[in-house]
Amino acid sequence: MGTEEMMKQTNLDDEAPDLDQLMDERQAADVLCYSVRALQNWRHRGGGPRFVKVSARSVRYRRRDLLDWINERTVGNTTQTPLQ
Repeated sequence: MGTEEMMKQTNLDDEAPDLDQLMDERQAADVLCYSVRALQNWRHRGGGPRFVKVSARSVRYRRRDLLDWINERTVGNTTQTPLQ
């Protein structure tokens, strides 16, 4: 591997997402490809990803929790049911 390739790899490593990064509703919705309203409904009714309640009117989502939520719902075929 040449020096230039090593530099590119190092830069990519620096850009790896922080799994504990807090995201607002809009950012979390973008990651999940859902609407902000869907996240709000899940928080109220249950069933959505875990979230951090920063204050009475402010919530955040950790990237790790969003990815865990996605992985819990990943199935190999239509006869499998995701974890509830």
